[in-house]
Amino acid sequence: MEESAGALEHYLRARIPLTASLGVRVAEANLDCVQLSAPLAANINHSGTVFGGSAAAVATLAAWSLLHLRLAAAGISARTMIQRSRMEYDRPMTGDIEAHCRLDDPRAWDRFTGVLARRGRARLALQATLYCAGQSVGRFEGEFVALGAAQAVPDPAEP
Repeated sequence: MEESAGALEHYLRARIPLTASLGVRVAEANLDCVQLSAPLAANINHSGTVFGGSAAAVATLAAWSLLHLRLAAAGISARTMIQRSRMEYDRPMTGDIEAHCRLDDPRAWDRFTGVLARRGRARLALQATLYCAGQSVGRFEGEFVALGAAQAVPDPAEP
């Protein structure tokens, strides 16, 4: 696991406790792509497949993580949260899952950071694809909001 992947995994486990319960592991973490994985055993449902809520959480985390990494690399301090999301499930997930998120449109990032700098608040749409046994099994679309320092809500973990 590369250094940034390890750092992201540590951050997720420390700041988003659900990641430990889901068994989330960071396979790749850079400014172009985040890949997370989660085992079937920790996310199994009554049908012996991955619980849909777990799959949606892992996909959401992959997209949120890419935004988090890009903001940190740009030196931008902002609170990020999901505003809306949509999940499509194409087939049952009968094994461990992976969620891959890439920023496909660099111009969207430039618009996002420009609006955030001017208005202190911006939105960015991100997509993630879920895989099981190497096959695409679902798609996530989410719109995330970033609030700059002037508009950020207090962090309960910080004094």
